[in-house]
Amino acid sequence: MDLLAKIRTLPTSAGCYLYKNAEGEVIYVGKAKNLRARVRSYFLAASQMNQKTGSLMREAVDLEYITVANEREALALENNLIKQRKPRFNILLRDDKTYPYIKLTMGDRYPKVFVTRRLRKDGGAYFGPYFPGNLAYRLVDLIHRSFLIPSCKVDLSRYHPRACLQYYIKRCLGPCVDGFVTPEKYRETIRDVQMFLEGRTGELEHRLTERMEAAAEEMQFEAAAKLRDQIVTVHQMQDKQRMATADNEDADVFGFHYENEMLAVNLFHMRGGKIVDRRDFFWEELPEFLDNSLNEGADSVEELEPDPMEIAPEVGEGSDVTQVGGGEGFSPGAFFSALLKQLYLDQAYVPRSVYVPVEFPDRALLAELLSERSKHRIDIAVPQRGEKRSLVDLVCQNAKQSYDQRFRVLAPNAKAIQEALQDALTLEELPKRIECFDISHIQGAETVASMVVWEDGAMKKSDYRKFQIKTVTGNDDFASMREVIQRRYKRLLDEEKPFPSLILIDGGLGQLHAAYAALEEIGVTLQPLASIAKKEEVIYVYGQENEPVVLDRRSPVLHLMQKIRDESHRFAVTYHRKRRQIRDSTSELDEIKGVGPRTRQRLLEHFGSVRGIKQASEDALTAVVNKATAEKIRAHFGGDLVQIT
Repeated sequence: MDLLAKIRTLPTSAGCYLYKNAEGEVIYVGKAKNLRARVRSYFLAASQMNQKTGSLMREAVDLEYITVANEREALALENNLIKQRKPRFNILLRDDKTYPYIKLTMGDRYPKVFVTRRLRKDGGAYFGPYFPGNLAYRLVDLIHRSFLIPSCKVDLSRYHPRACLQYYIKRCLGPCVDGFVTPEKYRETIRDVQMFLEGRTGELEHRLTERMEAAAEEMQFEAAAKLRDQIVTVHQMQDKQRMATADNEDADVFGFHYENEMLAVNLFHMRGGKIVDRRDFFWEELPEFLDNSLNEGADSVEELEPDPMEIAPEVGEGSDVTQVGGGEGFSPGAFFSALLKQLYLDQAYVPRSVYVPVEFPDRALLAELLSERSKHRIDIAVPQRGEKRSLVDLVCQNAKQSYDQRFRVLAPNAKAIQEALQDALTLEELPKRIECFDISHIQGAETVASMVVWEDGAMKKSDYRKFQIKTVTGNDDFASMREVIQRRYKRLLDEEKPFPSLILIDGGLGQLHAAYAALEEIGVTLQPLASIAKKEEVIYVYGQENEPVVLDRRSPVLHLMQKIRDESHRFAVTYHRKRRQIRDSTSELDEIKGVGPRTRQRLLEHFGSVRGIKQASEDALTAVVNKATAEKIRAHFGGDLVQIT
């Protein structure tokens, strides 16, 4: 059955529809309260005036649908299908940032408390999410110190012969050893922690006070002192909470800026009336089609769908479904409808208020569904005036700044970057080719080097080179850098090939001077040479080391240098891993009788390479193997035996 015939058979119930292309891939997912009317609307004359709709219909050759009981179920199903299938014509949220929760493993014999970012139905108690993220870690550390819940990863399902240091420095109750703490006492402490995390600080303070007074009456002064310290901690947290929740509003506030088919969105998290965190989202290539863009003026969900009782125009075989016209453009309402579904429908916690800058048709329906799932009222509002509108405008201003930083400042054309690089490094000529070097090894073992090439605005992988270090033994990055630079550019001299505009070294001043020493040995002294140091991200240019180039972290020149440096590091590490795999799979040591896989591994880890083992004395070998094996190794490699005295 072809697409047009299948549309005539669609039911009039609520559900989701999935358009597919010729390869069977899902290219668009939508939801409707009346599937037949909604899908037919794509073929109406009004629909075909939208170029992006025409793009979808030209590519779609098949259709699947799933019916559900009502529109709310369709909304939830649509979100799940989009996340599973990732259709090209839907808005896709690629940001994977999650906020931490605090988990109590209530199903364990001795429950623990720790930070997690995954919610599972495993019987544990979850609290959060916490903004900013480090707040959860600070609270868990406070719980470990104040309530003495174990912070280690010891298996508490069984007892162990002795406790770790944490118990002896009075930082843990010691449930890992039988007799240190009773299960009843531990459970009581867990109940205190649970009340602390639930915010029932008044009730917890009262319970702790009663137990402190009882311990004091029984002359258990050490226990009473611990309870007193816990009361002080709870009291301090209660005061901080009162200060933070003076305004008593939890809200998420959205703003956006769209220009040149690129979009920046800012999300501000307000907790207790204070902005505690923000998130940035960017779309450089928006989908070619935005659902609901056909109904930009719709004021309600009902207006989105054609009346099921109204006779829609038939879709005949001769219909011109490829007709396109004007009407293309960004649909903020359709975008925020898709974004909020993906952000909130799978979240365990949604703030009571969500402020968005534009109206969208699913707003009331989405708020109703989120309220039902969260067990409390959630309001998705479009403020028009007053303080809340000012707050939305503020977030929109921040979104514009994010847009400028991402798309204007960080993405100039290639020539502009070259000119900025020439100016920053004071180069005589416009840099057209950069060759970057990096050294990779593990404690001097299997040392290799990489060279990657940037040319005319892009990485040129066909010119990448990799080197085995031949003359250096052990961990000596400077000597390794001298060898590879000398080998590379001596060959260019011999073959009379041109040198690059700039040689870039991954490292600091030591690697930079080692590279220059290698060039000087072959008579090259005027070659532009620079290095970029990790962490500090400072660029050293040879000849002006006393004035390192410190660029703004948003500078496109710095980003270019980092990109080339990171690519060089990646290429070197990949080659190094391959060399280690070859080394570990076969070795000349396997030919020596009495040297098995374990002995071979110990020798290689200790000396770094077979070359290092060959050069080792018998005294050095006996630090790893016995005397008999050491003699066999020396005999195999033809070395003179060195007697041990």
